[in-house]
Amino acid sequence: MNSELELRLIALYPDQMNIYADRGNILFLQRRCEWRGIDFACAASGPGEGLDPAAHDFLYLGGGQDRDQRAVAADMVASKREALGSAINDGAVLLAVCGGFQLLGHSYQLGDEKLPGLGLADLETVREPGERLIGNVAIEADLGDGPQTIAGFENHGGRTYLGAGATPLGRVLKGFGNNGKDGLEGVRRGNMIGTYLHGPLLPKNAWLADRLIALALERRYGSSPELEPLDDELELAAQGCARDAALRN
Repeated sequence: MNSELELRLIALYPDQMNIYADRGNILFLQRRCEWRGIDFACAASGPGEGLDPAAHDFLYLGGGQDRDQRAVAADMVASKREALGSAINDGAVLLAVCGGFQLLGHSYQLGDEKLPGLGLADLETVREPGERLIGNVAIEADLGDGPQTIAGFENHGGRTYLGAGATPLGRVLKGFGNNGKDGLEGVRRGNMIGTYLHGPLLPKNAWLADRLIALALERRYGSSPELEPLDDELELAAQGCARDAALRN
């Protein structure tokens, strides 16, 4: 048991940026902490609300419809960009999914309209002609413990291109990834991760959830705790199903 530990998470724009059941990522994190006796504190920060970069060690930003993303983009740049940058530079974990991933970059070009980005990652997103990139996807990623598979579902009209200074989260095994062309998926900078994989992501990839929990706790307590093993029979089966669904397409 780890009752002396507490994971402090803040959900950014949970009412506006929550599609494809991605709120399940937070619930999954909560359960995996509770099963280990780790306290879990969850807060929220919405439109017009500030952010204390030292108060939370795990920041979560989901995806939203274009109309919601427009409103969130402007508000986040105005009210949270500086604090988010400070938190990331100080080792906080940030998981941004789909629309949240797009907002990490410099901008998102929607036709004649350009949505501002946070500038936390060297990437640009554009809405190009062509069909949406939809389907099961599997990638290979290394978050410090060797290459492992991340499986999920993608559904995005935007194409994201990484700049020379950006590192992808992983390489596509099957699926479209960031743009359907370069074989890259997501972005990673320190403990910040952006990805198009959702549906939701973490219940399908328990190892990734645990890795992010450990990184967040390390930021607060100065060392990475040894997380108590859990009976992950169902979680491993879920990942296997998601991986196999992608690879057989």
